[in-house]
Amino acid sequence: MADAAGGGRSTGVSAAPHLRADAARNRERIVEAAREALALHGTEASLDEIARRAGVGNATLYRHFPDRSALAHDVVLAVAERIADRAQDALDEEGGGCDPFDALSRFVAAAVEERIGALCPVLSGGVDEREPRLLAARLRLERLVGELFDRARRAGRLRADADVGDLLVALGQLTRPLPGTECAQLDRFLGRHLRIFLDGLRAPARSELPGRAATVEAFRQG
Repeated sequence: MADAAGGGRSTGVSAAPHLRADAARNRERIVEAAREALALHGTEASLDEIARRAGVGNATLYRHFPDRSALAHDVVLAVAERIADRAQDALDEEGGGCDPFDALSRFVAAAVEERIGALCPVLSGGVDEREPRLLAARLRLERLVGELFDRARRAGRLRADADVGDLLVALGQLTRPLPGTECAQLDRFLGRHLRIFLDGLRAPARSELPGRAATVEAFRQG
């Protein structure tokens, strides 16, 4: 993956770049299976279930990931890199003549598919966000989304009193299951609620938002 100032794409195996091709594919399958299982079942998702979803044996899973913390790290890294790639796609579309707000909207729809709100409660406790690869992925994502916001705002298509932190909070909230429900039940409502949110970002704004715009810095501070 490129550094925080670069625009390159992730490799898909950045956490273990020296693996053989077949081992790297197994690792990627395990990480994707873990993302799906954790989003659906939360802390109830077992490593045995993740291995089954990935189509590998338990020994293969443990050879790559000795514990849940190591696996959680790579899930967070893969999701952050993939969302950043979607932001780069949106910027490329906008550079090719796509309406800046439409490009932003397509990015948000793609980011929502990662179900980050369902993953956050499961992964937040055991992942070191200062780890260099995670930090680089996060900074790249923030930079790219900031550019999407700036372009839409300069075009007069994005309300002036919203910022990147508002979007990052919304991505979590839109994909966070309600207590007592499963993540899969969100699909019935997610498209509607996503459209409501995006319409709320459009300029001209129909109302004034309370408080201050949530910047990236404010979002980091919680």
